[in-house]
Order: sequence, then C-alpha cells, then structure tokens
Amino acid sequence: MAGATANLGEHLSRVAERLPDKPAVICVKRRGGALRSRSWTFRELDREADRLAHAFRRIGIGKGVRTILMVRPSFELFSISFALARAGAIPVMIDPGMGRQRLVDNLSAIDAGAFIGVPLAHALRVASPGRFPTVKATVTVGKRLFWGGHTYSGLVAAEPWRPFVPEPTQPQDTAAIFFTTGSTGPPKGVVYEHGMFDAQIDYLHSHFGYDEADVDLATFPIFSLFDVVLGITSVIPDMDPTKPGTADPALIAATIRAHACTSLYASPALLENLARWGAETGATLPTLRRIITAGAPVRPALLEALHTMLPERAPIHTPYGATEVLPVTSIESGEILAAARSSRRTDRGMCVGRPMHGMDLRLIGISDAPIGSWSETRAVAAGEVGEIVVRGPNVTKEYFRNSEATRLAKIADDGDTAGIWHRMGDLGYLDDAGRLWFCGRKAHRVEAVGGPLFTIPCEAVFNAHPRVRRSALVGVGTRGRQQPVLVVELVQGDSGRETAALTGELLALGARHEHTAQIRTVLYHPGFPVDIRHNAKIRREELTTWATQHLEATT
Repeated sequence: MAGATANLGEHLSRVAERLPDKPAVICVKRRGGALRSRSWTFRELDREADRLAHAFRRIGIGKGVRTILMVRPSFELFSISFALARAGAIPVMIDPGMGRQRLVDNLSAIDAGAFIGVPLAHALRVASPGRFPTVKATVTVGKRLFWGGHTYSGLVAAEPWRPFVPEPTQPQDTAAIFFTTGSTGPPKGVVYEHGMFDAQIDYLHSHFGYDEADVDLATFPIFSLFDVVLGITSVIPDMDPTKPGTADPALIAATIRAHACTSLYASPALLENLARWGAETGATLPTLRRIITAGAPVRPALLEALHTMLPERAPIHTPYGATEVLPVTSIESGEILAAARSSRRTDRGMCVGRPMHGMDLRLIGISDAPIGSWSETRAVAAGEVGEIVVRGPNVTKEYFRNSEATRLAKIADDGDTAGIWHRMGDLGYLDDAGRLWFCGRKAHRVEAVGGPLFTIPCEAVFNAHPRVRRSALVGVGTRGRQQPVLVVELVQGDSGRETAALTGELLALGARHEHTAQIRTVLYHPGFPVDIRHNAKIRREELTTWATQHLEATT
C-alpha cells in the first residue's frame, strides 16, 4: 500500500475520491438517556484537512515542525491529524493521565514549535512558565481564554476550500512521536517514520481482514485514525479513552447496536466489564464480525465469555506488540481456547501467536545490559525462556533525544546499517509450531536463590483459584537473592475473610508445581494499580514497593 511519498494524507485523499459520501467519523454522545450522534463524510473530512493544512502552513506549522497535539477523540482530532500529515509536521502525542509534572517534563523536552490542544491543555502550558519557549504557533480546539493564539474554528473559517498538495515526505522521514505510558519504565518518545504507518496499514488489511464494509467502534483514539485510511467508518463512543476500565458497558453495547458496528478495538479492562454485563443481562452483539484487544494478557475465561455475545464465527484477535513495534504477533481466540482445553499445564505462559508476515522474531539470552551489535547476542536453546527481539518494517529505530534508552533497546544488525532489532523487554519462548509464548516482562522476573521465576507462568497457577481475581509475583530484596512474594487481589465482592485458610490453599497449589514451589509468602492487596492507557497492565513496580514496606513493617 505504500505510495511514492508515504504520507497518510494521501491515503485519505484516495478514499475520499472513491467514497465521498460514506460516513468517515461518527461521534456519539449520551444526552438525557438517549444516544445522539453527528456524522461527517469522507469528503467533508478530506476538505477540512485541506483547509487546516493551508492554515497550518500560513501560521508556521509546516514540514518538520514538532507539534504537541492534545485533543480529545473527536472529528477535530481526525482532521488535525491528517492536516498535520499533509503539511509534513510531526505530531507529538502523549497520555495525559501520567500526571501533570511528568507530562510537562516530557513535553518540554521535545522543543516543539507548535501546540494544538483543548483549553485544559493550554491552561497547563501557560501554568508552566518557561517550559515551552520554542512554541511559536498555538491553536485552541474549543474556547480560547487569555492565552492568545489561534482557534480551530477561526482557522477553518478563514480558509476557503482548495486542494492541498501533501508535502513529499519519504518513508524514512519522521512522521510522529508517540510517548510510552511509563507503565513499565520512564515514558519515552517513540519516533515513527511514514513508512512504518504504511506497514501497519497493510497488516490491518491483510491480516485482520478490515475492509470498506466495516464500521469500527474505536475506543483507542490513535488506532481509530487507521480506520479512515482503510475506508472504514469510525464510531467514537461516549467514554473517557484514558480510563477504558470505567466505560459503561451498556452504553458501549447500545452504540454498537445503533450503528451496526462490525468491529471493536478495546482494552481487556473494557472487555472484562462488557463480558460481565453481558452475562448478567444475556445481551448479545450480533453485528460484530471481530474484536481486537491488546495492551495486557487476556484470560481464556474472558474470551469464552465474550464469545457468548458474538456471532458463531466472529474471531477475537489478541495481537502482541508495544508502542515501539505493533503488531509483532497475533493469535485468534479459537486457537487460544483450543490450547487451553487440550492442556491442563499452567507453566507454559500465554500463547500470543505467530509472527506477522515480514517480521523476524528471535529469542536471545536474558541480559539487562546494552547490546551493541547482533554478533554479541546468544541464541537460546529450543523451548528455553529468552528475551524477545524483533526486526521488521514497523520496528521503530530510536527514542527521541534519549540515546541511553535507544542503546538499551536497540541492536544493530551486523553488516546492515539500516537493520535494527528491537528488544521488547519481554520474555518468552517458541513452541514446536512456531508460536510465541509470553512469560512476562524482563524487568519483572524474580531472581531467587533457587533460580529465576517468571511472572505469567507462576501467576497462572494461583489465578485458577476461584477467590483470586488476579495475582502478581514480585521480588523483594537484592536480585539473585530475592524473596518471591505473591500479591493477590480477590474477586469482586469477596469479603476478604478467612485469608489465613486461603493462604494455605494457595501455598498448597504452588507446592504442586516445580516453578512455583519457591513461593512461600502471600499478601493481599485491596486493588491493583494499573497502567493509564489500557487500565489492564499491573504496575508491578508499585506492588513491589508496597510488598517491601508491608514485610518490613511486620518483621
């Protein structure tokens, strides 16, 4: 699908020419108990992006200008994103939920030339004097207060429509900077190139089967931008995308039904609530042809529950990847459930499928040190747990102005200056069928006297107990002599009584398996801290600190 100049704006132009009157974006709001929606066609979106691109160029937002973009999911987010692509500017996107200080610290280091945001974002900017000295152009989406600059509505009104010829960006040119959430380390600015977006678009079309007949309920704003370039109608639900775990499942289901959505991309946290609501009400979602979920491991029990709401052959895809490279592998729910039914083993980790076409995936010896070149790596034996590394068309090459993070995460391919391997920071192994089994984050492994313990295989043993909602293995003490501690969150509604008896049951479970026999300490936590993007990844670093303090206080 890559064009000569690899610009997302060109994809939109081609779709608008082919499907001018088809709805491109539908924004849904709940008003007085009823759903209200507003729709824009591909022609309207294409022309709005043209007007904005002309306006951006006029006010100094052109090729190579790093532009902080803090706009809620909306038609404006779509039009601004494609206008920036056409102008050759570099949008910088970050999760606002990481906290004010970290947000300002990370954005100020970008040296952005422009700032586009909602009023609250601009209020944060002006409340941080001296932190954004390079910003010359500002655009407010919504009501502009005392900070001056331009407004979205004013820019559009001042530009009569005329076609905008996209900047001739090349595949290797920087297209965007996306910040990691910081859920597994300090937030880092991931540098995306235009050609990498083309590779991701190809995967969505060829692997996941998206086509122009689809209507997608996109609960993750960045992902929804891909809908448009594929000619898919994107439905934006009434929810806070930074808190998917709080989305109202009844409202999500009503939106799917009202717009006959065929596809749903959602966090496991949102799907857990949707499945629970479906079990309570008996509701189904007959129009859905697929669900895609990512961001955290997905329990087979959740897949089973979701399938009761879907048509018989509708797959649930669980791709594996990271901000730095997505997707890496993918697997359908049918294969996961078949494997779960055919084996009672709990030491295998989580199967995340086979590598996407064009992706080279290897396992190397576990190391926390930088690796300068591929010749310095050691391949692990078949079936041995190793560090996951990948190379392919959608693998990012660097972090923005963070040479140390780049040095730790990237490996140069010997004899090929353009070849880059990305260290996923995850552990796993390949089975005889070429499938990758995820065993947890490298940084979360517990290095005990009796040998290393890996989170996902160990936790699976204890998660099988009916009173356990989820568990987290953490290590207390010095690496190499860490004390393995199991932290448990009880199922919703559990009173927490008789935990002494429960502890005995859990330790008995662990004693039956060689890989969990070292675990002899169990603690109970009232509610696990989770990541800000998907509300599903357990923040184990915080639980490690909590467990350490708890044990120190009781000794």
